[in-house]
Formats: sequence, C-alpha cells, structure tokens
Amino acid sequence: MIPVEEALSRILSAVSPTGAETVALSEGWGRVLARPVAARLTQPPADVSAMDGYALRAADATLGARLRVIGAAPAGHPFAGSVGPGEAVRIFTGGAVPPGADAILLQEDALAEGDAVRVNEAARHGRHIRRAGLDFAAGDEVVPAGRRLTARDVGLAAAANHPWLTVHRRPRVAVLATGDEIALPGDPIPAGGIVSSNAHALAGLIRAAGGEPLVLPIAPDDRDAIAAAGEEAARCDLIVTTGGASVGEHDLVQAALGPKGFALDFWKIAMRPGKPLIWGALRGTPLLGLPGNPVSAIVCGVLFLVPALRRLSGLPARAVATRAAVLGAPMAANDRRQDYVRATLSAGAAGVPVATPFAVQDSSMLATLARADALLVRAPRAPAAEIGDAVEVLELLPLGA
Repeated sequence: MIPVEEALSRILSAVSPTGAETVALSEGWGRVLARPVAARLTQPPADVSAMDGYALRAADATLGARLRVIGAAPAGHPFAGSVGPGEAVRIFTGGAVPPGADAILLQEDALAEGDAVRVNEAARHGRHIRRAGLDFAAGDEVVPAGRRLTARDVGLAAAANHPWLTVHRRPRVAVLATGDEIALPGDPIPAGGIVSSNAHALAGLIRAAGGEPLVLPIAPDDRDAIAAAGEEAARCDLIVTTGGASVGEHDLVQAALGPKGFALDFWKIAMRPGKPLIWGALRGTPLLGLPGNPVSAIVCGVLFLVPALRRLSGLPARAVATRAAVLGAPMAANDRRQDYVRATLSAGAAGVPVATPFAVQDSSMLATLARADALLVRAPRAPAAEIGDAVEVLELLPLGA
C-alpha cells in the first residue's frame, strides 16, 4: 500500500490540461482560462465624475463664490467646451470632466440660482474625480490564464471589451459501474443485488469539478463486457470505473483491460475508506478504478478524482484544501491507514468550527456520508484525541460532494 500523498502525486503528474477552445463571454462562467484576458481599452477612458454636482476650478470654488453655469455633462454626453475662470458645468456621475475643470462640487454643497451656482462648501483639487485608467489601462492583464472564472471575472472581461474567451475544453469523463449485483434506480433488482448509486454520485462530482460525465451502461462481471466498455471509454479524457478493483474472483477490471492495453501504475492505498484503488492508463487514456463500496467510491472521488479533473481543466495541480477545526467528541487512536472520518461541523470559538464525527463509521452507510459536512482527516498512527483537540477537515459542500 502507498500513502495518500504519493498516490495523489502520481495521479496529478500523469494528467495534463485539455486543449483550448473559444467560447462566448456568456458561456465563460466556471470555465478555466487558457489564455489571459488583456484589456482592449482603458477604463475609465477619460477623467469622469464620481458624483452628481458641478465641474469647476478648485481655485474658484471658495465658500460663498457664485459661478456661471455654462452647460451640462451627463454620462455619455461630454460637454463640448472647456471651463474657464468663474465658470462651472453641471455634471452627473460618470460624466466626462471637461477641460479646465479640476474638482467636483457636490450638488448637496451647492445652491442653484438660475444660470449660476453658489458654493456652500469649498471644493478641493481632484476631489470626486475618477482619473482615466483608474480601473485598468489598455494592454493590462486583467484576468490571468489558469483561473476558473467567477461572475466577477466575467464582468471584468466584459468591461475589458472581450466578447469571446479562450478556455480549456471541459474534460470528458467516462464513468463505468461494474458488477452483476447492481441495477439502475427503478429497474428490477437481482436476487441479492443492490441499486447502483456510484455512477450518479460521481457524475455529480465530475460536473461540480468542471467536467462532462459520460455514464456508460452497467457492465456485468464479464471480461468481454468490461473490455468492450473500456474500448468505448478510451475516447474520453479520463476513465473512471467503480467496482472490480479488489482481489476477489469477480473483481475483473485489471484482468479484462490488461489485454486491451491497460498499464497499471499503482493499486491499493493506505487509507480508510477506499484501500483498493487502481491508477493506470488504457492506451494512453488515464484510468481511475474506484472501489465499488459507495462511501469508498465517493471519498476516493473527492480525494483523487476532483484534483485530477481540476488539473485536466487547466488549474494548478494540488490536493483538495483542508481547514483547521477542533474536535467535538473523543476519538480512539488510529491504525496504519490514513482515515477520513465523516463528521458534522458546527460554529466554534474565533471562527474555528467544531468537527463532531458520527459514532458509527461503517463504510456501507451512504446516508451518514450524505449528512456529513466534512471528512475529518486522521494521519496514520494518530494518537487518541480528546474534545477540543486541533484537527484538519475537508469540507464537502464546496466540492459539490
């Protein structure tokens, strides 16, 4: 068995970002930039007013001064002339500051008197003026490559005058569930069988990580059927199987795909749940073989599939982030495997959450995983822990898990 960290390192070193494609700006949210966005204009393009009021010369705007109003400058309609001594231009937020003016007198600090304005509060040089290029200048890199675009990023790209974006193609992921004992939800369940949940959960996890899942029909415990499904899956960027990863007589993934060109990198990880895990490549297409146990499959998906998909999407290669918490219930000493314990999170002191593990951690209990807020990470050979001890947790909700 190899450590979790080594397994993840080997997975991430074997995958590379997908190629680039061009999408409309409106389709950019959630995609990862393959090429940086450089501003195609300066914003604001000229000095503009930050407030409604009067554009004037600060030297003229002394308390009690009376200035002649010579025009107006609404946003989008610049004043055609310039401001001279004793003059002012009525201006509105976003309006271009006319030549000659160097300050804005707020409308609440002024008194309109016909074609003149009286200064009730002295104006200061540069006050309430947004200088040209305050936000960005033409040529500035405003959104870097390798960033997953938020709504704010999309808005910034729009302001920088980009109707199209160059992004990494969404990774296509084939999901293959195997086993004679599983049936699709709603279908007749074979004697001694169960309903298949893994493919559906993993498809959701793949979408949340930015991929496009292709859920294949269930493959029975038959080498030819698994091999045929593998042939179809090899057209994708990543193959994910569930079941058939252990050493039983009916665990056939490696045996079925070996003759088709599957090369094994490693198998078995020192972790709980999820020890039997396959990583390799089927004729160059990376293959991640997850355990058939639903809890093990999802936990391994969070730890290995999500980082692999992020890397394929063009993001930096790294593990899913954990955060600090304090323990809400005592825990016994751990054994030689790294443990991922289902836990709830509640508010704690100084913003540090309290992680309380479920009393029963059987890996068959999918309902417990669904109610969990996080996985509490325990290192191999970790000593017994008490309430209030510092721990690390991996939050599930931000991952879509």
